[in-house]
Amino acid sequence: MIRKKVLVTGSNGLLGQKIIYSLIERKDIDLLASSKGLNRLITKSGYRYVDLDITKNEEVKKVFENENPDAVINCAAMTNVDYCEENQDSCWEINVKAVENLAKSCEVSKSHLLHLSTDFVFDGKSGPYTENDKPNPLHFYAKSKLKSEEIVKKIMTNWTIARTIIIYGITDNMSRSNIVLWAKKEIENGNTINVVNDQLRSPTLAEDLAKGCISIIDKSAFGLYHLSGPKTYSILDLVHKVADFYNLDKSLILPVTSASLNQSATRPLSTGFDITKAKKDLDFNPVDFLEGIKIMDQQIKNHEI
Repeated sequence: MIRKKVLVTGSNGLLGQKIIYSLIERKDIDLLASSKGLNRLITKSGYRYVDLDITKNEEVKKVFENENPDAVINCAAMTNVDYCEENQDSCWEINVKAVENLAKSCEVSKSHLLHLSTDFVFDGKSGPYTENDKPNPLHFYAKSKLKSEEIVKKIMTNWTIARTIIIYGITDNMSRSNIVLWAKKEIENGNTINVVNDQLRSPTLAEDLAKGCISIIDKSAFGLYHLSGPKTYSILDLVHKVADFYNLDKSLILPVTSASLNQSATRPLSTGFDITKAKKDLDFNPVDFLEGIKIMDQQIKNHEI
C-alpha cells in the first residue's frame, strides 16, 4: 500500500486536533502533526509530532526537506479579530508571511496545500455567499486572510482554499472557548451576557469541517470551497438555542446591536455560505446547530468540562 503523507499545521487547535483524531486510524495515511511548542493532544500514538514555527521559513524548509509531504492542511492562524486589529504586525506574520512560507515549500515539493480561510473576507451585505462572490474585507484580520488566499493562488499549482464560519467543538487541553461553551458557562454562573442580534452566521461543528478537509485531501479537490453548517442564524438565536438545550435562564441574555459594542474590528453583519459546491464535490453533509450541540454535549461529558 502506498501511504499518503499528510502534514497538519496548527495541530494543537480545535480543527487541527479533529483532523488528527479523524486520520489517526487510517492505514493509508502517514500522519505528521505540527504546532509551535509542545503537543497538546492527549493521544500521542498513531502519528508523529514536530514542533514547528511556520513563521520561520528555515524551519518550514527543513521539515519539508526531511518529510516531503504529499498534502498539507494549514490550520494555523491568528483568529482573534480584535487582537489582530490591535496587533497588525503579529497578525500579518502568522496569517500571511507564514502562509507564504508554506506555499513556497509546498510548490517546491509538489505538495497539495489546503489552506483554511474565513467568511470574514466578505462585507456581510449580501450573504449567504457562494465561492463566486467577490470578497470585500472590513477589518485587518479579514484582510490578512484574503491576502493569504491570494498568495496561495499566486504561488501554488495544487492548492485548495476552504473558507469556514464559527467553529465549535471540544478539544484536548482547551486553550480557547467557543460560542457553546461560553454561553453555557456564563449563564450557568448567573452572569448576564450581551449578545448581538444583528449578525447572521452559519456555525460549523469542528468534526464536520474536519471531514470536509479530509475529503478535499482524499479526492485531491482543488480550488475554492465554502464549508460551514447548513443553516444561517443570528448570534442571538444561537445563544438562545444553547440556553434552551441546557434549560438555562434566557432572561440573562441581553440583545444588543453590533454598533453598541464599540469593538476594534467591524464585523460583517450577514455572512453564511451556500455549500452546494461542497455537497456535490466532497459529499459534505454537515449537521445543523441543534444536532451539533447534542454531539458537543456528549463530548463535554466525556471530557468532564
